Amino acid sequence: MMSRSYTNLLDLAAGNFAALGPSGGGRRRSGSFGMKRMPRVMTVPGTLSDLDDDDDEQAATSSVASDVPSSAVGERLIVVANQLPVVARRRADGRGWVFSWDDDSLLLRLRDGVPDEMEVFFVGSLRADVLPAEQDEVSQTLIDGFRCAPVFLSPELNERFYHHFCKRYLWPLFHYMLPFASPLSPTTEAAASGDGGRFDRSAWEAYVLANKHFYEKVVEVINPEDDYVWVHDYHLMALPTFLRRRFNRLRIGFFLHSPFPSSEIYRTLPVREEVLRTLLNCDLIGFHTFDYARHFLSCCSRMLGLEYQSKRGYIGLEYFGRTVGIKIMPMGIHMGQLQSVLRLPEKEQRAAELLQRFEGKTVLLGVDDTDIFKGINLKLLAFETMLRMHPKWQGRAVLVQIANPPRGKGKELEAIQAEIRGSCERINRDFGQTGYSPVVFIDRNVSSAERLAYYTIAECVVVTAVRDGMNLTPYEYIVCRHGIPGSESAPEVSGPKKSMLVVSEFIGCSPSLSGAIRVNPWNIETTAEALNEAISMSEQEKQLRHGKHYRYVSTHDVAYWSKSFIQDLERACKDHFRKPCWGIGLGFGFRVVALDPHFTKLNLDTIVMSYERAKSRVVLLDYDGTLVPQASINMEPSAEIVRIINTLCSDSNNIVFIVSGRSRDSLGKMFASCPKLGLAAEHGYFLRWTRDEEWQTSTHTSDFGWMQMAEPVMNLYTESTDGSYIENKETALVWHHQDADPGFGSSQAKEMLDHLESVLANEPVAVRSGQFIVEVKPQGVSKGLVAEKILTLMKEKGQQADFVLCIGDDRSDEDMFENIADVMKRNIVAPKTPLFACTVGQKPSKARFYLDDTFDVVNMLSSLADASDLDPITELDDDLATSVSSIDISDEPPRLGNRRDEGS
Repeated sequence: MMSRSYTNLLDLAAGNFAALGPSGGGRRRSGSFGMKRMPRVMTVPGTLSDLDDDDDEQAATSSVASDVPSSAVGERLIVVANQLPVVARRRADGRGWVFSWDDDSLLLRLRDGVPDEMEVFFVGSLRADVLPAEQDEVSQTLIDGFRCAPVFLSPELNERFYHHFCKRYLWPLFHYMLPFASPLSPTTEAAASGDGGRFDRSAWEAYVLANKHFYEKVVEVINPEDDYVWVHDYHLMALPTFLRRRFNRLRIGFFLHSPFPSSEIYRTLPVREEVLRTLLNCDLIGFHTFDYARHFLSCCSRMLGLEYQSKRGYIGLEYFGRTVGIKIMPMGIHMGQLQSVLRLPEKEQRAAELLQRFEGKTVLLGVDDTDIFKGINLKLLAFETMLRMHPKWQGRAVLVQIANPPRGKGKELEAIQAEIRGSCERINRDFGQTGYSPVVFIDRNVSSAERLAYYTIAECVVVTAVRDGMNLTPYEYIVCRHGIPGSESAPEVSGPKKSMLVVSEFIGCSPSLSGAIRVNPWNIETTAEALNEAISMSEQEKQLRHGKHYRYVSTHDVAYWSKSFIQDLERACKDHFRKPCWGIGLGFGFRVVALDPHFTKLNLDTIVMSYERAKSRVVLLDYDGTLVPQASINMEPSAEIVRIINTLCSDSNNIVFIVSGRSRDSLGKMFASCPKLGLAAEHGYFLRWTRDEEWQTSTHTSDFGWMQMAEPVMNLYTESTDGSYIENKETALVWHHQDADPGFGSSQAKEMLDHLESVLANEPVAVRSGQFIVEVKPQGVSKGLVAEKILTLMKEKGQQADFVLCIGDDRSDEDMFENIADVMKRNIVAPKTPLFACTVGQKPSKARFYLDDTFDVVNMLSSLADASDLDPITELDDDLATSVSSIDISDEPPRLGNRRDEGS
């Protein structure tokens, strides 16, 4: 059954969203798409430019060659964010608009890290209500004058998209708050239903539709062959899939500015897999800290079965042949913009006033947005506790708390604000004196100059957020306390530079500030002691800590951050135009499969033609996952498979083998009705050419004493890893952990691998890890070696193969593919022999060909069987049968008791 969210995406792409109505009116530009239905399934190789109906062909053409002129020839960076770094003001007479850059926007400042030859173009919404009749004119003005393309959303859609789903659901969840019964400011509809902050399907639909409007705007301005797209933050997590569906080679980066929650929190999201998969349609995903990246990787492992790899300092996830890069880089501030404000006379005048106002006082400063996660009241409680525990600061210490107006709405926010005001009044009542108020609470908009003036005079900045993505307040404070290098202004920071920080350990900048005093804000007493320690510290210690922080902040600014991200994005996309790609999947399950240029689907006509021409054929088949699906409950071969195999074996020109990891007893029972079929069991350790032949062994190993050394080690890990078990084969031991906790099972497997390699260092065995397994088996045993032995024996007896087909689906079959590719060079097969090494499923492989699934495999083998020159009385070539049965490869080892027959 298809997920409802998949259906919703398809409905939204088709424009079936009557409940919200159209986006903020106005005529669409000529390059934009109408709301047409996208095909449900796409398996089109190459660039996916035909996702819309035929009547959208003109729009698709204009989207590829943007009608927005570029001021520079070459590559361009398109930055997509929820809001443009532009301030819009309506003219005093009400006729038209005035626009200016938002100097406080760090998205604007990321241009400083972009190469000079690369143009930066912004796509996002405006923080202003533009009438539908004005939208075309506003769009053209912003494109021409600011290189910005505005996205206009209707008020109803914006309410559901931003205020409901983003701010009341996603934002709390990403900050580790589960949507329990207590509502997060429900809207009228949600309140009426009692739904509160729980997942709302209609709000998710609004989120997807809003992301589609952003996508349409990007398509208007993009040149997919040359442009990079950099998407920002959790508001636009659905955008990468829309873009990837249209342009499968587009270079896409994404940076999450909020925390990413642990898998235990994230897994409560009803559309958890959809969001992960749309992010994996990017080429590079950025996070502020390793903790956030680790949580994302853990979610990919637990929910999608993807494991990351670290190579030469880069972290990557293999996703259908593409490597999705993971970038860990905390954002910085813009030094130039801060220093320009520090030079303003307004700032210097305000700083002088504050110095006079707080003369003789020690000022602690908090600058926070008003929301439920900033921990403002925890800070007030800690300050109150400090005054009680250390009475010497009564009358001397002042906490100035700047609370920026809230961006959201809701009952919980109102409760937090009431609690903060109550704490301020209580502290000032209990500890205030004539001319002294311990807490100065500012809950209004504060200009940049005034904010920096407070930074300049503060002895310590305190951040007690219980969860925050980055929080650049400490960085700004450090720069303000340092002043402008070489400047004689700002006498308030003259002399030795010093600063002190008390920061929550739950904010993104905390790991970068090694000289700060880190606190758990929930521990009020410990935080109070940290405040006392910070303002009581020696001047020399404050100077040393400040110097360390300033060196980091001044070198890791926003330009450094953006430059590093763009460089890694370029590296992640370097193979985009080398590999063939296919777009497949429904809705948010859409993904691009990138394959090696020489990796193609096995053509039925080609292999049948080669088969008919050949006189000495070898067919090597894996079993599990190749002839029967891995997930099948009944693993016995069907009557159709038995018929096909018997038909192939009856052709005197054919040698057919099943090469499997299963035990010989298991294979012998399953194919008892195939008298002429060859079997290679336990990855080729046991070999039998026909049903009537005796089993032979591929090596001379008969000492399995190592099992008594390995099994106790495996038992140790099995007992401590719930869901794991040991599979005992005649020649191997396999530890399975597919039913264990993914993270713990993987960790235990790595530990076991090291343990076994140490214990069995002097034994003739190989210890290997695979997909959810750790295996110990004799050296010199692999499917590749048994394939080579079969071909070599045929050559020695004058039956040199002139057609080779081998098919498999897992890692053990890769050895077979690798050896098959090499037999031509060593003249083991006839010259110009067609070699068909084929894997099952489109995935990176050493095989040159692939088939989609077991159905395709059986269908192809059926075609080969039909092509055989059948004769009811034909028997296997007597000379070859006699010669191979007389060869004693080695003595058969003793049976090792009762073994499980499970195979891979």
